[in-house]
Amino acid sequence: MKLIFRWLINAVALLLVANIVPGFGVDTFYTALIAALVLGLVNALIRPILLILTLPISILTLGLFTFVINAFMVWLMSTIVKGVTITGFMAAFLAALFLWVVSMGTNWLIKHAEES
Repeated sequence: MKLIFRWLINAVALLLVANIVPGFGVDTFYTALIAALVLGLVNALIRPILLILTLPISILTLGLFTFVINAFMVWLMSTIVKGVTITGFMAAFLAALFLWVVSMGTNWLIKHAEES
């Protein structure tokens, strides 16, 4: 149940990002669902490898390079899913930042729901 909740929240977040961030677009809700699924898979499979490979840069930047990796993950998702468009790095960076904030909020909601 938590997985489906996260998936739907991330799909809605992608649609919100498309309306807020210039240069980022999602065609339909169905496309957002597919994009959220692909982004989750990309983050689960490729992101850990990139985090290990870029560990020295992440240490030097006190972890801020992780946001660049997140932007790359969003861009990679947009190349896989047709109907998601990103026009530049700044659009991918802002989208990744917004999705990170939504993910933190979702984690907080789930944690407090489990405690109740």
